[in-house]
Amino acid sequence: MTFALAMLVINYFQRRELAELRIKTQVQTESVAPQSGDILSDSLRSELFNAQTMNGRYELSLDHLKEVNPEAAKQFEDFLYKETE
Repeated sequence: MTFALAMLVINYFQRRELAELRIKTQVQTESVAPQSGDILSDSLRSELFNAQTMNGRYELSLDHLKEVNPEAAKQFEDFLYKETE
């Protein structure tokens, strides 16, 4: 539980820092017209960050489920690794 709370706090500060950096970068690059590759790259980085954050949440949730209900966690893992191909 403490680990999950720590991860949420770290995630909060990372998102805040990213928002500040985006604002600074936007101010610096307003004079230069962005190229389509730059926009795509930023978009992909944003999507990757969101996917990694969600993946971390699923991993924390599965760890919690293993503690609370090991049988359900085993069923979930069996389905995940054997039935979703």
